[in-house]
Amino acid sequence: MHSLNKSAKFRRGLTQFFTYLFMILLSIVIIYPLLITASTAFKSGNIAAFSLNFKSEWTLRNFSRLFTETLYGTWYKNTLIISIFTMVIQVTVVTLAGYVYSRYRFYGRKSSLTIFLIIQMVPTMAALTAFYVMAFLLNALDRYWFLTMIYIGGGIPMNTWLMKGYFDTVPLDLDESAKLDGAGHFRIFGQIVLPLVKPMIAVQALWAFMGPFGDYMLARFLLRTPENQTVAVGLQSFVSDVTNQRVSLFAAGAILIALPICLLFFFLQKNFVTGLTSGGTKG
Repeated sequence: MHSLNKSAKFRRGLTQFFTYLFMILLSIVIIYPLLITASTAFKSGNIAAFSLNFKSEWTLRNFSRLFTETLYGTWYKNTLIISIFTMVIQVTVVTLAGYVYSRYRFYGRKSSLTIFLIIQMVPTMAALTAFYVMAFLLNALDRYWFLTMIYIGGGIPMNTWLMKGYFDTVPLDLDESAKLDGAGHFRIFGQIVLPLVKPMIAVQALWAFMGPFGDYMLARFLLRTPENQTVAVGLQSFVSDVTNQRVSLFAAGAILIALPICLLFFFLQKNFVTGLTSGGTKG
């Protein structure tokens, strides 16, 4: 019996060791590039390469240069507008669609869900030409609204599947009980079911908001004039010219991109830890 206890303790200790080792390695992989970016962003002078060096003089001048010497402020505003509209519209459509697919049975339900999966299998690169032709025919080249619609449409298929799956975890007994009490469809959705899926809605909102900040290909393909570009395209121009690379400005701009995303994450953080069971038993 004693040997069995020792063996179990040894296995638990070995498991903990490899778990912590994996977490440490993962932290290094994540933190090391962030340290390089931060050290480069605060360095004085116009350096030509990223480096991890905390001994050189630190300054905030690179951040002020972004808004005085470049169009970074305009790019930032453009991206914020696109991200906010993408988040609001996509989350609204996906939430309603996920609820309908989860709670109702109608003609074409299974086939349309299958089509969603097929559409999601088509990579964005394969559709670039089609997007360009559509933009040309609609006179939408270099227009925010067209790029926003592509972001929204591209996120609907798979996110609808995810939202439907989350709605499926909400017991149907709650709906039936509400119907017996005289609640209608909209009241059941808004007051009973919707509060229980806040974690997934928060995740969907964060994903939708982050997308335009990180996308380069679509924005570069459809937005032509410098004044209409997003931060991803604008920052790439800082390092694309081999004769005039502004790495310090690129790093400073990359750090500022993280600010609205972090703010939104902390605002939605309480919803990420909301439990389905605790929500269903409240009240």
